[in-house]
Amino acid sequence: MSDEVRQSIIDALAQMNYDVDDVNGTTVLGPAGLDLESLAVAELAVRVEDTFGVKFTDEELEKLADLTLDRFAAEVAGRAEPALSAPAAPAATAE
Repeated sequence: MSDEVRQSIIDALAQMNYDVDDVNGTTVLGPAGLDLESLAVAELAVRVEDTFGVKFTDEELEKLADLTLDRFAAEVAGRAEPALSAPAAPAATAE
């Protein structure tokens, strides 16, 4: 799943108009790499949250810029897999 997550992140970055031609797994999201600013990190997180059903706290958002693409993808995949493998909640019935 991590490869799927990584590609989804790269696609999201491209949609956000970032040049992803030289992006690889060791590319840092923040100033040492892609140079995502805090608003861009937040936008990327929202896109990932919407796609994979994961959530990041405000404190975690502040640290995302320090992660490499592979580390971020692994974090998302690790959070998404339990949610994807959990049994679906029973549908509410109208009475």
